[in-house]
Amino acid sequence: MTTVGIIGAGGISGVHIAGWLRLGVDVVVHSLVGAPELVARYGGEVAASLDELLARCDVVDICTPTYTHRSLVEAAAAAGRDIVCEKPFALTVEDTEAMIATCEAAGVGLFPAHVVRFFPEHAVVHDAVERGTLGTVAVQRYDRQGGMPVSPWFLDEELSGGIITDLMIHDIDFARWNAGPVDSVRAVRSAPDPSGTVAAQVVLTHASGCVSSIGGVWSARPVAFRTRFEVAGTGGVVRYDSATNPSTWVNGISSADGDGYAPRPAIGESPYQTEMREFLTAFQGGPPPRVTAADGLEAVRLAEAARRSLALGEAVTLPTEQPAEPEEAR
Repeated sequence: MTTVGIIGAGGISGVHIAGWLRLGVDVVVHSLVGAPELVARYGGEVAASLDELLARCDVVDICTPTYTHRSLVEAAAAAGRDIVCEKPFALTVEDTEAMIATCEAAGVGLFPAHVVRFFPEHAVVHDAVERGTLGTVAVQRYDRQGGMPVSPWFLDEELSGGIITDLMIHDIDFARWNAGPVDSVRAVRSAPDPSGTVAAQVVLTHASGCVSSIGGVWSARPVAFRTRFEVAGTGGVVRYDSATNPSTWVNGISSADGDGYAPRPAIGESPYQTEMREFLTAFQGGPPPRVTAADGLEAVRLAEAARRSLALGEAVTLPTEQPAEPEEAR
């Protein structure tokens, strides 16, 4: 029986632990705060320390704040454990590359939890792109809005990277998955309005010539979580809006107890469960999942470039992305 050790007990941990338990694995949880409550709600057992968790598990699932990821990945790799790490991998390319190198040297697997790739509506549009149904992708538009995060560290850009690195990286990753490598990035961000609401826009110019526009909003006022996209190619257009397709989405307002931390499907298998199944299958010698460590690195690279664009007030040109070598499942 595989045992998964979850580190952290914040909002995202709930959907992770639920997904793992539905797959029939054993789960242990270690967190400085909230582990007993998480286990009481979902199941599993509490590990009193990080060392105990690492000794008891086969796979480590890191669900802690972004600024802690590198040290926890390094600890898990040193213990010889395969690793799932919540997005983003880290705040910088430097830290992300170090994490990947550490895992490669230790011979352990490392995958980023970019769950948007696993949501059914996103999987459908990516399949259409892959099949050529949309022809050559020319323009993409993505928008994502939700309540202002409850935990203060999200709002400290030195700890979270702010709205672009934490929230919008979902669509940055997905846009690159659909349209390929990115040549340049331009970002703008509003000043917080009197309520504290923050909005940002990122434009990616892909090497293929496609242009992707990505918007994000952290609202200080209560709002329902909403995501929408439009992908247009020479062969057609695909549109989606969670506000007009409520059968797929539930309210995603942030809340102190974490219930509304992230959107969840109201019907069908949870994309978090689908994600965990693909990771577990890869760790057990099966095919690699649809998102790899190399993808996690490129998402951080693009988010870092967007933040640099904000600071400079101009577009940032990126070096040519080298094709990733196929990853062997470990």
